[in-house]
Amino acid sequence: MEIETRHTPSFGVARALLGGGEAIKVEAGAMMAHSPGIELEAKMEGGLLKGLKRSVLGGESLFVTTFTAPAEGGWIDLAAKLPGDLRVIDVAASHGWIVERGNWLASEAGVEIETKWSGFGSLFGGEGGFMIHAGGAGKMVAASYGAIETWPLEAGQTIVVDSSHILAFADTVTFELKKAAGGLVQSAKSGEGLVFHLTGPGEIMVQTRNQAQLLAWINTEIGSRE
Repeated sequence: MEIETRHTPSFGVARALLGGGEAIKVEAGAMMAHSPGIELEAKMEGGLLKGLKRSVLGGESLFVTTFTAPAEGGWIDLAAKLPGDLRVIDVAASHGWIVERGNWLASEAGVEIETKWSGFGSLFGGEGGFMIHAGGAGKMVAASYGAIETWPLEAGQTIVVDSSHILAFADTVTFELKKAAGGLVQSAKSGEGLVFHLTGPGEIMVQTRNQAQLLAWINTEIGSRE
């Protein structure tokens, strides 16, 4: 399978070129267009419990749609909810990737998608919580809000990143989810919430815009006009 991107870095679209019988798993609602003859099936990826974790606890869709090409092959165009960049990531047997909720867009059939617990953020304040672990082998597409920056970490090197700016990182990277400042009062005063302490080796990817801040601004604007 080949995956091409266009209109990046601001309004990325990914086109998956499928051979005969090839399949791609896609976030529900991400399909923009496809060639004739493509078959689709929506189901809960990984079973009921994992599907419910993504839908109720992790902010991900309950259903993943699988698109399968006919014998002559075909293509499918994919677009994310928010404006931003796209990154095609190679998932290999040597290591997988952990993707923040809402940033996984699609992956080849050989990529295994599971939920991974990252902390209590989703239960208190809407950050952190369940993330997606991509294992197996194949290509995966991650979508950002804003641009994407890739930072390599050496073994033992640690960096602190706001939880809303995390896009993805190699599963060789270890992490802890912590309060940005001491106690709830200090966190509120600083305007910061939860942060990831990420320690290498491995690559991390961050997005330059913050979806949580966007939602907070929208809610403020709506409230000021009531």
